[in-house]
Amino acid sequence: MNQRLIRSVGGGGASHRHVFNQNQKITQLGKSGRIDEALQIFSRMPRKNSFTYNSMISALSKNGRITEARHLFDKMPSRNLVSWNTMLAGYLHHHKTGQAYSLFTEMTRRDLFSWTLMITCFTRSGQLQKAKELFDSLPPDYKRDPSCWNAMIAGYARKGRLDEARRFFDGMPLKNLVSWNSMLAGYTQNGETNLGLQFFDEMKERDEVSRNLMLDGFVKAGDLDSAWDLFRNIPEPNVVCWVTMLCGFARMGKIPEARRLFDQMPVRNVVSWNAMISAYVQVCQIDEAKKLFDEMPELDCVSWTTMINGYVRVGKLDKARELLDRMPFEDIKAQTALLSGYVQNNIMEEATKIFSKIGTRDVVCWNTMIAGYAQTGRMDEAFSLFKKMFSKDIVTWNTMIAGYAQAGQMNNALKTFEEMGERNLVSWNSLLNGFMVNGLHFDVLNNFSLMRSKGIKPDQSTFACVLSSCASVAALQLGNQLHHLVLKHGYADNLFASNALITMYAKCGRILEAELVFSAIHHPDVVSWNSLICGYALNGHGKEAIEAFEMMTLKGVSPDQVTFIGILSSCSHSGFVDQGLKFFRCMTEVYGIQPLAEHYACMVDLHGRVGRLDEAFNVVKGMKIKANAGVWGAILGACRTHGNLGLGKLAAQRLLEFEPKKTSNYVLLSNMVAEAGRWDEVHDIRALMKESHSEKQPGCSWIEVRNEVHSFLSDDLTHERAGDVLDTMITLTAQVRNMVLSTKTFT
Repeated sequence: MNQRLIRSVGGGGASHRHVFNQNQKITQLGKSGRIDEALQIFSRMPRKNSFTYNSMISALSKNGRITEARHLFDKMPSRNLVSWNTMLAGYLHHHKTGQAYSLFTEMTRRDLFSWTLMITCFTRSGQLQKAKELFDSLPPDYKRDPSCWNAMIAGYARKGRLDEARRFFDGMPLKNLVSWNSMLAGYTQNGETNLGLQFFDEMKERDEVSRNLMLDGFVKAGDLDSAWDLFRNIPEPNVVCWVTMLCGFARMGKIPEARRLFDQMPVRNVVSWNAMISAYVQVCQIDEAKKLFDEMPELDCVSWTTMINGYVRVGKLDKARELLDRMPFEDIKAQTALLSGYVQNNIMEEATKIFSKIGTRDVVCWNTMIAGYAQTGRMDEAFSLFKKMFSKDIVTWNTMIAGYAQAGQMNNALKTFEEMGERNLVSWNSLLNGFMVNGLHFDVLNNFSLMRSKGIKPDQSTFACVLSSCASVAALQLGNQLHHLVLKHGYADNLFASNALITMYAKCGRILEAELVFSAIHHPDVVSWNSLICGYALNGHGKEAIEAFEMMTLKGVSPDQVTFIGILSSCSHSGFVDQGLKFFRCMTEVYGIQPLAEHYACMVDLHGRVGRLDEAFNVVKGMKIKANAGVWGAILGACRTHGNLGLGKLAAQRLLEFEPKKTSNYVLLSNMVAEAGRWDEVHDIRALMKESHSEKQPGCSWIEVRNEVHSFLSDDLTHERAGDVLDTMITLTAQVRNMVLSTKTFT
């Protein structure tokens, strides 16, 4: 047989036998990923035939080096139909639909395989209309063959368009078993297990693929009872069925059942061993996973990677590193697993060492390293890697946007966003969230409008972000419109959106609407209760806040640090000193929550509002953590209210260490000194304020008119109606002055 193959690719003789052997080596090296060795053999071959070129093109494209594959294809002295189809298959493998179609149009001769490849390329990229157009233009001789029909069925099924897939299936002139299995896969992979089972029962012929598709459908739907019934009725289940059932038990956390099935397997391949190890890793039973790993008769790259991932998952990075060093071959997935572990634990020095040792990096490896730099605020290094990446995907761009946003560099985040070729919902959410956390709430609202104009459908994260910005600027009308959108898009029961709505209504002073949103939540979580309690506190409803806290605990929801900030704040604003002291003790003694500076600030404010300045200062002196600006601000406010200049000066001194550029602190101290008649000190404080505020940020105010929020900065005349605003203000000022003068005259 080999002799016939040798003659078919170039005649007989020892030289041709040598070419045949070299071609075989190139193919084998390509399959094992040793692409550089294959290239060395290829470059040293004095004689190359079409088979040689085709083998090398296939090896390059299958190992991610599609550009080199195309370069070699263009250099071929002569091409046959196999060469064109090999290059076309390479583009299909890498989802390069545009390049594939360009190549397809250049082909002077096509066979059924060429047409099937191109149609599959369109269906896999979701371009079903183009696939349909190509299908309709099939030569008549190929129209009866099931191959292209099967590709169309699989394409429509993959997009969940099962009715259209079924119409194709029913219209086929000839069906084969692949056709039936493609349609069955459509049902089971889209969660339509009942329709799948009905179709499965209609099948006149079934094979192992059919049974495993049905079995997998039950497993994905979480219907293990039906899966187990089907499995037991398979006459001789193959290893794929055994592994599918094993993975089903593992996915539902039934590890003993999975292990029992594993032990009963008549034949185990490396996939079954890996599946059982993965099951143990999933529930962090790392010692059991390691026992199996050590017993395995044959280890592949998945075995090593799964085990390394397991050690990373339980935080044993030294063990993971030790295992990686023991690997008999290099594997990028295993290396990236350890790299990810270092990144998750912010050990960037070790991550950098691993990254530098990886020869051929894939996009996941690059993205992991960029994410590590971004989450640790090292955006210059992240950008340096970003620039070096040859092939970026949408995750890369989104990671950079989120990183810049986290670092407060919103100009760079926006620039990156605008340079993206393709954006998805994550891109928009990353940008909106960046604006929101950096206090740029008007940019959030403007870009949300732009997002909707582009036809992007918001999700719960989008609504939570935009509602938070509405709350920050008290844009009630926009918040109401967003509430309607939340309902329209089907997120009425979503906790993220509902909690954001509660906060928005509360901050806009509409506590009744906040209560209505809360009452509509079926299972409120701690964030829901916190939003309501903090809303009551913000609006001065201390009694209602306490009642909500008591109801929360009765419902079995454990309070957290935010809960007690809300309840202590409500006690402070309502003058409930005794209740506030009780809740503060309850926080530490009953729930074991250590007080934050915010809790102490509430306690200081609680005492300060009723004139207990000594008790307030004792709270500060007794703090187990360092006081922050909020604590000293509460002391200063209480001193201003009750005229304690001595303690007020001390509080102001500490406060100015935290906030040296905040004008209100200077003004408050100045007013206190003025009330005491110490005008020389007033002059000194005013001078110090001017010196510290040479770069004072302008004051800002905003108003919502006809669903549009207008912002105004002091001394800024760039607003389009600034002249009208100024004229109106002058008129109102004159009217107020006249009213004051008239009142004085009458008196």
